[in-house]
Amino acid sequence: MKRKLIAAIGVAGMLVSIAACGSDDDKASAKDPKDRKETLTVWLMSDAQSTWPELVKDVNSQFKAKYPGVTVKVQYQQWGDKAKKLDAALAGDKFPDVVELGNTETMTYILNGALGEIDPKKYENSDTWIKGLKDTCAYEGKQYCVPYYAGARVAIYNKDMFKAGTGKDTLPATQDELTAALDKIAAKYGKDKAFSPLYLPGRYWYAAMSYVAAEGGQIAKYDEGKKEWKSTLSTPEAQKGITDFVELVKKYNHGDKTKDEADHANVMANEKTALLYGNGWEAGSVVDSKANGNPKLEGKIATAGMPGPNGKALPSFIGGSDLATISKSKIQDLGEEWISMFTSEKSEEVLASKNILPNNTKQLEPLKAKPETAAIANAVPDAWFTPIAPGWTAIEKKETLEIMLLDIIKGKSVEEATKAADAEIDAMINKES
Repeated sequence: MKRKLIAAIGVAGMLVSIAACGSDDDKASAKDPKDRKETLTVWLMSDAQSTWPELVKDVNSQFKAKYPGVTVKVQYQQWGDKAKKLDAALAGDKFPDVVELGNTETMTYILNGALGEIDPKKYENSDTWIKGLKDTCAYEGKQYCVPYYAGARVAIYNKDMFKAGTGKDTLPATQDELTAALDKIAAKYGKDKAFSPLYLPGRYWYAAMSYVAAEGGQIAKYDEGKKEWKSTLSTPEAQKGITDFVELVKKYNHGDKTKDEADHANVMANEKTALLYGNGWEAGSVVDSKANGNPKLEGKIATAGMPGPNGKALPSFIGGSDLATISKSKIQDLGEEWISMFTSEKSEEVLASKNILPNNTKQLEPLKAKPETAAIANAVPDAWFTPIAPGWTAIEKKETLEIMLLDIIKGKSVEEATKAADAEIDAMINKES
């Protein structure tokens, strides 16, 4: 499918004239940096505001030193409504020049022509960008965004609870050993009916698909001959992984099984679970009072690879964020320069110092031996990702996977639910969102 140069995003038709913008951009970039007088608008997610604000400030200072006449406006966004706000902005004439996108969001905007093409050679460590991030920025041999940071999911557990229940404050290595330990923890804390030995929410599709990956299954496969995606949730491997997940939810989650994972760190902070499966940084949220955490648990929360059903750590979804310029911005060159500074080796080192996974394997390597980051850093090489398909965003918006999981938890057979999900996914996955 060829990239559209005239795209419709959101409710309005957004005319994207790449040639015209490119011409304006070329003229602007030819100016002396000290003669530039534009305003560069950058949309970052609120994580940067709350967790690494000093990096934003430092990069803006670097940028100001080179472009003293350019004003940088950083506007922080929330994940819940960012996509809707961006679609509306792109349909009009008040859009950002630089935007942060979750790595499951990028393909929709690439196919719609919303993102400017970038040259990886302009960015430090681009030859070692983490594949799971780099691939979400690529289409038909071209690159449309820059990896920013990565994230992986691991086991987060309360060492004291495991010690009290099993006699050991470490996490077992295999799933069979883990379930045996969870049974003992259930016996120890079971008088509290709100306590879940393992808090695994029923709508948590990232976790469910990790069990699918562990069994050798996939959400969908690309058929090179037909040049199309085909959903594969009803294959024996995928069904086995989904069954593994649902059985764990039913047996060990004593809370509301229909919820998602949004508040699971708070469940642990309230000492209502001994174990959850989450992003590595959420271990910090458990004890951080600013995140409604419990400082009394400081030193008691640890991370490790989640024991999977095949004797290995559960394969993790490779999450993260990318940064892109907007194709109809007339100052794409300034946007590229700002992104280059914000993702430099020096900048990525700031993220690594906060136990955030950097965008490249060179700087990731030392984190594999650091106790606080070993579990998440070592989860990256075997990580899985959602299909890089034109219709994936529509599938997420329709919550096809979540509904499938809840149907199974409520009693529908795995065979029936996965076949229904396959049909729904097949109807959307090859169509541009």
